[in-house]
Amino acid sequence: MKSKLNEIVFGTHTRAGRNFDLILLVLIILSVLTVLIESVPEWRAIIGEELHIIEWIFTIIFTIEYLIRIYIAPKPFNYIFSFWGVIDLVSILPSFLSLLPFISGYQSIRVVRALRLLRIFRILKLQRFTSESQALAHSLRASYYKIMVFLFFVVMMMIIAGTLMYVIEGGEHGFDSIPASIYWAIVTVTTVGFGDITPYTDIGKFLASIMMILGYAIIAVPTGLISVEMSRYKPDGKDDNLCENCEHDNPFGSIYCNQCGTEMRNG
Repeated sequence: MKSKLNEIVFGTHTRAGRNFDLILLVLIILSVLTVLIESVPEWRAIIGEELHIIEWIFTIIFTIEYLIRIYIAPKPFNYIFSFWGVIDLVSILPSFLSLLPFISGYQSIRVVRALRLLRIFRILKLQRFTSESQALAHSLRASYYKIMVFLFFVVMMMIIAGTLMYVIEGGEHGFDSIPASIYWAIVTVTTVGFGDITPYTDIGKFLASIMMILGYAIIAVPTGLISVEMSRYKPDGKDDNLCENCEHDNPFGSIYCNQCGTEMRNG
């Protein structure tokens, strides 16, 4: 029985295991929707009690599932301290914490159950997406130091721009401190533009215009760095991107050679 349950709960190669995981995904989606609806004051006032009961039904189901996983796991502690084990535990803890009189405000954290939807990559065996995520992770690691150096200079620029704006505006119109001015510089360069702090002097507006234009370049640089690394990426260190016909090195994931048009092996 324990072996059979293990095959159903942890496995996806059987019909029973696949159906179990798909049912679990549906329950997770419904549970997340319940939390979202419960956070709306109007709905909470109308069907608050019903939503509370439904939420506890989901909590009991997920708790039973968590305990079964611990029971049937070959090495229970490995599951408990694994990524999925921690996510499964965190998804049920907020409901039980809400029972304690001295703890409140943790109920909305139940939406963390949405992280369990990541199981869909394993359940549906979306290998294509898995390989693409590996390519992205590799590119982020490869460009890590370049991005860190770039961000260092961006931070220095924000400090300098914020200090200049503090001096130019004379500590007025919201620029009453250097940290507040640095906040304005960050909001401006990222093109967010809250508008809570705005320059009034002509020189201040000129500096703001320069910061806005620089913002586009600052946003584009990290994207370019990561894109270059993604074009260089070769899965498992193999030359799968080399065209068999002309031996041209194509970007990772190419379906056809961009030099001669021959269909690629990894397409």
